[in-house]
Amino acid sequence: MGTQPLQAEIRALKILQVLPSLESGGVEKGTLEISSAIIHAGHQSYVMSAGGRLVSELEQSGTTHIEWNIGKKSLLNLFQVKKIRRWLQREQFDIVHVRSRMPAWVIWLAWNKMDPTTRPRLVSTVHGMHSVSKYSAIVTCGERVIAVSNSIQQYVLTNYPSCSPDKVKLIYRGVDASLFPFGYTPEEIWIDRWREQYPQTSNKLIVTLPGRLTRLKGHLVFLELIEKLRNNGLEVIGLIVGSEDPKRKQYAQEIHQKTEQLGLQNHIIFTGHRSDMREIYANSNLVLSLSNKPESFGRTVLEALSIGTPVIGYNHGGVAEILDALFPDGAIDMNNTQQLFERTRRILNQQHDPIIQNKKFLLSNMKSETLELYAELNSTRNTGTNQS
Repeated sequence: MGTQPLQAEIRALKILQVLPSLESGGVEKGTLEISSAIIHAGHQSYVMSAGGRLVSELEQSGTTHIEWNIGKKSLLNLFQVKKIRRWLQREQFDIVHVRSRMPAWVIWLAWNKMDPTTRPRLVSTVHGMHSVSKYSAIVTCGERVIAVSNSIQQYVLTNYPSCSPDKVKLIYRGVDASLFPFGYTPEEIWIDRWREQYPQTSNKLIVTLPGRLTRLKGHLVFLELIEKLRNNGLEVIGLIVGSEDPKRKQYAQEIHQKTEQLGLQNHIIFTGHRSDMREIYANSNLVLSLSNKPESFGRTVLEALSIGTPVIGYNHGGVAEILDALFPDGAIDMNNTQQLFERTRRILNQQHDPIIQNKKFLLSNMKSETLELYAELNSTRNTGTNQS
């Protein structure tokens, strides 16, 4: 009998996450990871999106998916606000967590006119450094605002001064230490298949650039680096891992033309999309991050460093934070191609400081800190004031 009040305190929460779709990407991956944590903690997990290839994986973990397209950048979405409001009132969620701008606008407009004493608590996550505008300001609509890196936290506080610093919470993204263990090596069967598919990589130094074929990822700089390394006597193969962007086919053609122009046809491999990134990182001598736009976090950098593969990246955004914590030797100045070449040559010759084992950017931390934020926010009810 004495345990009844405790049981009441820890009742299961009903939590909804909202994003445009569930095709692929960091936002989508984070949504699945938090959904899993919600279920594991004994709460009810719901996700609203337009659907996509990750829905089956989401539902297999026990999350309920609501297919509702409010992610397209269209004013027509505003006609759905009243319907969304009625639905939220009926479903009685404890927490609603928005992860993208257009869905956040629709949800916020619906939520803002609900009864403050009974409406769900609202959380938003800032996943990217969007162009600063009234439209983008909606990322700070939550009663609590999650920043995925210190760079994102500073972006929010600098560009949206109306957002109270008290409601911004830094929760780093993280990797699963069991999936990306330090010192990981691929199984022999994977190595055999890789050598069969890409025999030109045998007995070569492998330098890898992961990411979709978009201009900001720095593929042209990568090609020039590989050419310079080879001209200086290094037996290097350049690995470009990522799918073509359907909207940027012309850029993909430009990369292939540049490869031919530099005479690198036999020294550059385009793998397309791969689901075995852990093995590819482990099989690489060096991984590069050459995005000329600061990234909000830098998951590929973290995954590679977590298993012990060196990474070189531009010293900005979330990538700079990860390198500073785990591998300071890998940080170089933005667009400094000479520094990139010299640092690459030094690391390929194994003349670098040791990588620090990742104990900071862990998925377990991200999950527990997010659930703690949900619980803390749910422990008090709205007062009727709007904090956005």
